[in-house]
Amino acid sequence: MINIDELIIYRNLDDDEILRTFVDIYNKTEYINAPGCGDDYSLLHSVIGRLIELAGTYGFRGNLWHNYLTLLLVRNENVFSRACELRTIGDCSLKKLAIHDFMVFRELYRCDLNVLSEYADMTVISMISDYRCDDDSGVAFNKRIRDRICELSERLAASISIDEFANELMEFYRRFGVGKLGLHKAFRIDQDGDRAVIVPITNIAHVKLDDIVGYESAKKQLTDNTEAFLKGRPCNNCLLFGDAGTGKSSSVKAILNKYYEDGLRIIEVYRHQFKDINDIIAQIKNRRYKFILYMDDLSFEDFETEYKYLKAVIEGGLEKKPPNVLIYATSNRRHLIKESFSDRDQWNGDVHKTDTMQEKLSLSARFGVKIYFGSPDKRQFNDIVLTLARRDGVTMPDEELLSEANRWELNHGGFSGRTARQFVDHLLGMQ
Repeated sequence: MINIDELIIYRNLDDDEILRTFVDIYNKTEYINAPGCGDDYSLLHSVIGRLIELAGTYGFRGNLWHNYLTLLLVRNENVFSRACELRTIGDCSLKKLAIHDFMVFRELYRCDLNVLSEYADMTVISMISDYRCDDDSGVAFNKRIRDRICELSERLAASISIDEFANELMEFYRRFGVGKLGLHKAFRIDQDGDRAVIVPITNIAHVKLDDIVGYESAKKQLTDNTEAFLKGRPCNNCLLFGDAGTGKSSSVKAILNKYYEDGLRIIEVYRHQFKDINDIIAQIKNRRYKFILYMDDLSFEDFETEYKYLKAVIEGGLEKKPPNVLIYATSNRRHLIKESFSDRDQWNGDVHKTDTMQEKLSLSARFGVKIYFGSPDKRQFNDIVLTLARRDGVTMPDEELLSEANRWELNHGGFSGRTARQFVDHLLGMQ
């Protein structure tokens, strides 16, 4: 008889209603041989429906029961799984306790679904044992993550010993991590009452640095600083500033895509959430991943004071910023806070005008790396248009293409990479 109440480390499982309902019915059928009742029929079909919903959400295929069990294991953040992502676990009490739980899970993987034929049609049982669909995409995971979970599911189900089962799972934790921080690469912040919660972003633009035409020096500065961060070398918070539409935000997204496999993660932080940054840092500081707190289009009017929260977090508070956290921001302003000539006017009524100027520069000064993205000139703009157009298969002759592009930019914001991208998208739409 399978008893999931014996679990110790993996006792608090998310979304375990499917598990408990299934085990109750399976135990009646396989071990107790109790006659089924109407409620059991309904409950089992509810479980099957939930498994199919999971298949649609995560893009699962094959044995949906095994995929579900594997999802429980890779999402569960506990003292053992978090330890595995940080270091190799030797023959200690923690590992022995985990193996005790794995013995229960191994029984769950070995459940013979055919015995449920008393409660459901065999055709239905066979379909959840080998689920197939014409669209294997999911909304919660990208294909790469989905494939990892499905492959791990097959290996765990095929394991011939409890040691092999444990080693497969421990290796997964070591390589890919555990929970939402291990499975996803980008996050935003939500509120759960008074507590800040890290929530995965599942649909990320697959931008590459090569997609950003030009700006080679700027891109190199960004990659050099990021690589130093990932390798544990000295590095700096980074401010990408300059003209609108020049690729500042796209460069940060491209950095994430380039270094995700090396353990880079990004958490998007909005200005009204600055007060939650310390809470977020407390949640991520003891993980093996490297986190960039990303602030897009950062700027302040001179009457706005939220930047004071940010100053203390970046540099100046008593608590030292963890070595696995860095801040990247983009802005159209180099100094982030609006300045005016009156700040420098000795007759503006401010007794200590130098103090006012220093206060407004103090936030920008906390970014050790400042990378400028300027608008391209006409020649550079034409190069961007030609590169994007040929890359996307636009066959219009160069002279006609550039003539149309220059006509387009006059009415759409001037020379910038964004304008070039919008023009090429317009041509593709017209085709």
